[in-house]
Amino acid sequence: MHREMVVPTFAATRIVGLLLVSSHKYTVAFAPYNSPITSSIGKILSSSPPSTTSLSSYLNIDETAPRNFDYYDDWTINCGVQKFNGFQLASEDGLDVSVATSQNIGTGELLLGVPEGMILSASKAKDELLQMDREGVELAINQMQRIGAGLSIPEFYLILKLLVEFERGEQSPYFPWLDSLPRLYYNAVSMTDFCLECLPPLVFALSRVERLKFDNIMEVVQKVNCISPELKMEEGILKWAFNVVHTRSIGKAGENKMIVPVADMFNHGTDIQAEIQFDGNGNCLVYALQDVPAGAPLCVSYGCPTNPSRFFATYGFLDKSSPATFCKIMDIQSSPDLVKMGLNFSRMLFYKDTGDISEEVWDVVLYGKVLRYNPEMRKKFYNAFVREDLATKQAIHNEYALETAKLVQGHVNRFFISLKALNERAEGKDMREHPRLPLILSHNEFVEKTFLRVKEQLDPLVQQLTMQQGGEKEQVY
Repeated sequence: MHREMVVPTFAATRIVGLLLVSSHKYTVAFAPYNSPITSSIGKILSSSPPSTTSLSSYLNIDETAPRNFDYYDDWTINCGVQKFNGFQLASEDGLDVSVATSQNIGTGELLLGVPEGMILSASKAKDELLQMDREGVELAINQMQRIGAGLSIPEFYLILKLLVEFERGEQSPYFPWLDSLPRLYYNAVSMTDFCLECLPPLVFALSRVERLKFDNIMEVVQKVNCISPELKMEEGILKWAFNVVHTRSIGKAGENKMIVPVADMFNHGTDIQAEIQFDGNGNCLVYALQDVPAGAPLCVSYGCPTNPSRFFATYGFLDKSSPATFCKIMDIQSSPDLVKMGLNFSRMLFYKDTGDISEEVWDVVLYGKVLRYNPEMRKKFYNAFVREDLATKQAIHNEYALETAKLVQGHVNRFFISLKALNERAEGKDMREHPRLPLILSHNEFVEKTFLRVKEQLDPLVQQLTMQQGGEKEQVY
């Protein structure tokens, strides 16, 4: 059981720095401050690797340990963080902490400023780590490149940086932030093998990718000497560091990834209220994108809002605000032609509230399945698509409408059968042994409801098309 924790509300915040207003745009001028980071970092970088100490004396990252915010607010103030317009942290359960506002906010208003020196980045971590352990770090990076994990190198630098700070314990200038982070995660890397077996195909595939990333990190971290041999063998701690980086870092894959303390507390939303930006000096600034009433949550975007499966696998949450989900058709072999037509998780969509089917689903199923053995008509359809000849394209769709609709209907019906089998597998299982199962079942229910709405639209369509062609009213299973 998690102990109840009350997250402090920042009713009055000390501002370190000046707010300058020019042409209705806000600019933060960060004043000099005596930060624990700036005063300690030089000495830390020149020190030898941490000595081996009992890991029990470090930060408690057991899944049952509560998040600790006792020193967090003072730490952010001393580091020069500037909070504006009622910016505050909020939590209902002490586990999920989010950002909210205590007053009305207008579009374009500045919400938060975080100085560059406080931000953890892969590029800065790389420089620090190479100073500490050039040979070991370079061996690890070379191995990652050899095994095809090059895109994960920026995350590796951040993970290793977190492990170094973890071993410094309370001597780390980041300790108050580390102590505020979650211990319990619900993403793919945290799931039991049985949990994975209860996932639909797309989430399962994405989850396997996430677990492979972690396995790669576990392998290459053994090459480095900037953390103790004892720590390198602690899978639970390595998994915690992996989850922190993969759920809180921002930046494009393979490029410089960053974690911005305080800004990392923003939750994801489809209807986003805030945007994270960086000024010319690398300071992080967060602005309101719309008017927000007092007491409302402030959310940013973690990525494509119509791919909740990725959020589930990577971040471990179910985005019920997502307007649509991938149609789960995964048995069409990819090709450049099909990708151009929309063979993509974020384009082949079933819409949650209406049951509508995206145009890309019809195009891809027609081209990739119905016309697969009709090369002449296939080429005609593709040329019409490329040339944006809508009349010809629609005429071909009309000619093969029943075949296409039946294939989509058959997929939907088969998916219900497979989803039922997945849910039945979870029945009677001990949730204490598999604490992610309730979220998995909620995800499956979310998908099932979306597919039911699609079925409500699809079955009458197939019936109508069958009658128009003078055929029998049939269902495909």
